[in-house]
Amino acid sequence: MSITFVPMTPADTEGLLDFLTSNRFPFHVRAAPQAATIRTKIDDGHFWNDDRQGYWVHADEQRIGMAALEDLQVGDSPLFDLRLDESQRGKGLGVQVLRALCDMVFQAMPRTLRFEGQTREDNIAMRKTFLRAGFLKEAHYRLGWPTNDGGHIASIAYSILRQDWESGTVTRFEWEDLKI
Repeated sequence: MSITFVPMTPADTEGLLDFLTSNRFPFHVRAAPQAATIRTKIDDGHFWNDDRQGYWVHADEQRIGMAALEDLQVGDSPLFDLRLDESQRGKGLGVQVLRALCDMVFQAMPRTLRFEGQTREDNIAMRKTFLRAGFLKEAHYRLGWPTNDGGHIASIAYSILRQDWESGTVTRFEWEDLKI
């Protein structure tokens, strides 16, 4: 299966509105984004500006979701947001999409040293996707993710290093490196 990314532009406004309002994203801060909120973000350039770029994700030329790269001005450690269409979830596409996203980032951005994503602790499917795609858990932010019911849950950060992407390995580290 061929995974490709098509950059979003203002011409994608209606398609983006339709995609985000016709799908639920239970593991995102806003599980059911509202059209007015999305339109405000679009009008503010949220999906295409100097620091962020949105992409349509295609599998064999069929649109299956979207991805957004963030912190592009920082230069060496961009983050991503990935959202697959509900009809495409549970098919094992996440690993392929994430690996293709890594290929795009590391090939197109030679200064990138590491590539990061975060998810909620209860999003087991995405956590396994990170691991299968060669990412390593780097942080566990206790009560760091607000939930729709007003509570909080842990946010888990994963990243892949350029050197690991190039070699197909995972550079591990010792979590408890300081003893008291």
